[in-house]
Amino acid sequence: MTVSLTLDNVSAHYGSTQVLKDLSLSVKAGELVSLLGSSGCGKTTTLRLVAGFLEPSAGSIRLGDRDLTRLPAHQRDIGLVFQNYALFPHLSVRDNVAFGLKQRGVGKAERDAKANAMLERVGLSAFAERMPAALSGGQKQRVALARALVIEPPLLMFDEPLSNLDAKLRVDMRVEIRRLQRANGTTSLYVTHDQEEAFSISDRVAIMNAGRIMQLDTPEVLYQRPANSFVARFVGFENLIEMTVTERNGEMVTATTKAGASLTLSQTVYGAIPDRFILAARPDGLAVRQSGEGIPVTLGIRTYLGRAYQYQCTTSTGDLTGNGPLSELLEPGAQAVLVPVPEQCCILPPEA
Repeated sequence: MTVSLTLDNVSAHYGSTQVLKDLSLSVKAGELVSLLGSSGCGKTTTLRLVAGFLEPSAGSIRLGDRDLTRLPAHQRDIGLVFQNYALFPHLSVRDNVAFGLKQRGVGKAERDAKANAMLERVGLSAFAERMPAALSGGQKQRVALARALVIEPPLLMFDEPLSNLDAKLRVDMRVEIRRLQRANGTTSLYVTHDQEEAFSISDRVAIMNAGRIMQLDTPEVLYQRPANSFVARFVGFENLIEMTVTERNGEMVTATTKAGASLTLSQTVYGAIPDRFILAARPDGLAVRQSGEGIPVTLGIRTYLGRAYQYQCTTSTGDLTGNGPLSELLEPGAQAVLVPVPEQCCILPPEA
């Protein structure tokens, strides 16, 4: 039966250091949610709490109608896939996959049949008799995935499972993990520091910082409409421009930067614009032009991107990065303006 996972106001400490504070998270039945963030953000601690390797100092953890909060790890019935594979070197591939079934008292004939069926699903039937030392990194990770799935767990958790693989194999394996997770409909929690990996594999992603979830949403929403400056920077909005509204005329808003540069923005395009806000843009979202309404800049280093030229720009309120067309080559030191490209920009609340 497919079940949901719920963390309610969970806090955790390592000694006197608090690493999670009042964290709440809900993973729907059959959903794959990734915890994404840099080292020390709390994502692995969250996974360890759910697995039962750590105990929370406050809050509760539920899997369906079961309260896991104080339940020992071996009673939680969770499938785990680790970064280092954690295969038993003295057991064959088949016996590694069947290990969890053996621990649960499944007879040899049945567990071998289930292990063989799972090895076929991950494309390793021909390797059933091999020892782990004779496998590649990708094959080892497939064995670890098969071992986690064969016990038919209500929850499957991944701890940086692809970080030891080369770039092409990582892409292949994340497709395989997603295929198997969807086929099984297993509720899954995935921990990674790789944004591309998280966005490609997940139904939703929780971006974490300092023990808190900064935003939990679909990859598309996170990428296009970050909720705050931290998430915006995390997903590549290099340019964060503080602005203040000086005039409102129906749907049109005039706003100025701290240095007095003025922009006219449409609330029909950008949505509601508060009196103080941050205009966030990737380099593609600030078009470099020789003249017109925009933010005056002095052009610096120019980089050829193939599809455009990218310019490091100096303004009176800080450095910005914008892209200009290949048809208009501008020289470092020239004066220009940066013009917002609405579909590549978003409006954020001011930083506290």
